[in-house]
Amino acid sequence: MIAPTSQDIDEAAALLRAGKLVAFPTETVYGLGADATNADAVLSIYETKGRPRFNPLIVHCADRAMAERLAVFSPLAQKLADAFWPGPLSIVLPLRPGHGLADVATAGLDTIALRMPDHPLALALLRASGLPLAAPSANPSGRLSPTTAEQVRRGFAGTVPVLDGGPCQSGVESTIVTIDGDRLIQLRAGALSRAEIEKAMGLPVEQAAEGAAISAPGMLLSHYAPNAHIRLDTMPQPGEAWLAFGPAAPFDGIMRNLSETSDLHEAARNLFSMLHELDATGAGMIAVSPIPETGLGEAINDRLRRAAAPRG
Repeated sequence: MIAPTSQDIDEAAALLRAGKLVAFPTETVYGLGADATNADAVLSIYETKGRPRFNPLIVHCADRAMAERLAVFSPLAQKLADAFWPGPLSIVLPLRPGHGLADVATAGLDTIALRMPDHPLALALLRASGLPLAAPSANPSGRLSPTTAEQVRRGFAGTVPVLDGGPCQSGVESTIVTIDGDRLIQLRAGALSRAEIEKAMGLPVEQAAEGAAISAPGMLLSHYAPNAHIRLDTMPQPGEAWLAFGPAAPFDGIMRNLSETSDLHEAARNLFSMLHELDATGAGMIAVSPIPETGLGEAINDRLRRAAAPRG
């Protein structure tokens, strides 16, 4: 392995600022990085991985100052970051007003999982780009997470630029923890053990209850659900709001169109913001036009089915 030069890092940073993807090493696994403030760049993560799902993504930060521009740190969160950053701990925190992150990076939630990686090359790239980077594992969906640059190259057939930092130290994804008042709750087990966190913090670390709503990668159930109920694959009835897709018939009520030209990429980019906008009108029901189950349509329909799921 020939270590990347400062020019290599600058070129990779320029690609990220241009909305492109770059794979890079962390102490856990290699990440598939994109500008977390650029919706199109984040969408390309889902497309490149091959099985798009709009789960919230971990956003990697160069330092605490960058993280604090994105999220609100309680005293307990500050203590966690003091103890384990840089390192393999992702902390789910409330978004700060004006955070600037793309909706598709947060999956429409009002929280974000942040971490500061403990790898010199990752930190150099973050600093050179000046960007918070959304970066799930750099592998096609369903494959093993990569711990070497060669695994990334093979997985994506050489189509994604990779900064080669050698083998990852941990080989297991970061631990994800959220904070509820003075409680610490583990959402995903990872490279940092609960015992290590408990020892440093002097608090028990609870395991997230089965059936908890998704607030971080590695969880399984419902995403953000609007206050309004949702009916899928249908035209609106009088008094309902309408989330349309493609050429739409005239409609006197409240509506948004994900893409008048039936562009699934545009629809994916608009999905979360338009759901929020329709929900904010106070509509009791949102009717959603049929959306093809192809390409990014899979992710859109997955998100809509979760939003429309029966509520307990």
